[in-house]
Amino acid sequence: MSSSRPPLSEKKDAQADTRSIGSSSDDSGDDNKLLEIGYIPSFKREFSNVATISFAFSIMGLCSSVATTFNSPLLLGGPSSVTWCWILGATMCFTLGASIAEIVSAFPTCGGLYTASAQLVPRKHRPIVGWVVGWLNILGQILGMSSTEFGLANMIWAAVVVGKNGAFEVTAGKSVGLFAGLLVIHGILNCLATRQLARLTTGFVFVNIGATLIIVIVLLATTPRSEMHSAKYVFGSEGFINQTGGWNNGIAFLFGLLSVQWTMTDYDATAHISEEVKRAAVAAPSAIFIAVLGTGLIGWLLNIVLILCSGPIENLPGPSGSAFLEIMVLRMGKPGALFLWAFVCMTAFFVCQTALQAASRTVYAFSRDKGLPDGGYFGHVSTWTQTPLRAIWFVAAVGVLPGLLDLASPIALNAIFAMTAMALDLSYIIPIFFRRWYRNHPEVEFKPGPFYMGDGFLGWAANINCILWTLFVCVIFALPTNLPVTGETMNYAAPITGGVVLLSLVWYLIGGHRHYHGPQSNRTDLDKPALGAEALVAEPQESEKAQVQTQVV
Repeated sequence: MSSSRPPLSEKKDAQADTRSIGSSSDDSGDDNKLLEIGYIPSFKREFSNVATISFAFSIMGLCSSVATTFNSPLLLGGPSSVTWCWILGATMCFTLGASIAEIVSAFPTCGGLYTASAQLVPRKHRPIVGWVVGWLNILGQILGMSSTEFGLANMIWAAVVVGKNGAFEVTAGKSVGLFAGLLVIHGILNCLATRQLARLTTGFVFVNIGATLIIVIVLLATTPRSEMHSAKYVFGSEGFINQTGGWNNGIAFLFGLLSVQWTMTDYDATAHISEEVKRAAVAAPSAIFIAVLGTGLIGWLLNIVLILCSGPIENLPGPSGSAFLEIMVLRMGKPGALFLWAFVCMTAFFVCQTALQAASRTVYAFSRDKGLPDGGYFGHVSTWTQTPLRAIWFVAAVGVLPGLLDLASPIALNAIFAMTAMALDLSYIIPIFFRRWYRNHPEVEFKPGPFYMGDGFLGWAANINCILWTLFVCVIFALPTNLPVTGETMNYAAPITGGVVLLSLVWYLIGGHRHYHGPQSNRTDLDKPALGAEALVAEPQESEKAQVQTQVV
């Protein structure tokens, strides 16, 4: 056919045009890697190493995430559950974080593990695998953002209750209203250009870690030695207090994993900004690795000190509903506690900021690949800010919906925390599993990036461990935390997560397969005969090429 392949000289000119999109010569290596994967660079690379590490730490939000979920392990399995479940979960999460980091290093795109998953299976499986991982990741990203935003709203109201000595009633309407207002504020902040976002993010890590360490020091300094709990209470049998209403001690203890698993998730959020990161194949996975290790160790210290200084457990969670805040008030006094609590709330504010940014990039990537029934509408980058404004406000709008559950049932809302960890972690282990399962398949070629654990014992042990651990904790998260099970104590995490996956599969079979063919290249200089050698993702359909040129600057 006369229109099949362009002359070689024309093709080289087209490739040169795409390579000129990088913002500077320093970014050429990153942009060439992105072009090799099959995508034209669409963002400016403004995130330095420090900003990227700060982003990775901020998405976990150490002290604020612990404050949000501290009640669960303390009031279900007791103080020892808080202490041991954190270090147990953090150790296992470290293997998951390392496994994710080496995939991100090989595929540094804003699609993150969604894009990578479709490259780690044979071609015939790429659409369905990409579809399932994409929807799980989007579900987890949006739920994670919503649950953190709602946690921030409750933290603010808890401070008001303490400030008014308990003479203030927090209603569901007040919580949902503040939650929605905070989402709007974060939507506005995410409309900033990439350079401003990078500058804003750089300081997050210092507030996050600084606030945590100051709280630890002040608690130890203000708690009399005679009032500190014994080692048996913090680490031993005295601290096993089963308050589940019927579960055995083993299950009650394991419910303490909810805090650490929810805190140490969304690892791939750093991958979703990798197209905005300098030296992304090195900086993004390194940031994930450092953040997981740092959050795990510092978080364990924080939990130990909180239990050590906690006072009588029968007085918790207190009038504010936050055991974390009540412990601070008990030891520091109201003024000091509220002053430091402001920094804890600030950390949660940063988590929401980074979570919305990461979620919007996920939606952008999925829309760019025609995974949404929007004709690529949300896969658009603003020429004004060089950010996906449409995706940002789509995520902010949809993110309001989970918070509305509080108007119906606080128990249903609590399931969002479990769903976040469940959906995200499942979307992580799918590509990790397929990378090993199809390692010798002729259509699958995994080219390791700079961050690589190798193909020996270390790499295999980390991959297998994180897969088995994730499946295990998903079972724990699916259990109701209180017995007997009623409509109000039912855990809706598994039914809702499973329902979303089932509906997405039905949607794919009915109509999704017509417009979604897996991650698709938006390079218009590629043709099908050369595709296998030049791009890892599918070539865009002819009808989509004109759209791509209008969406990417």
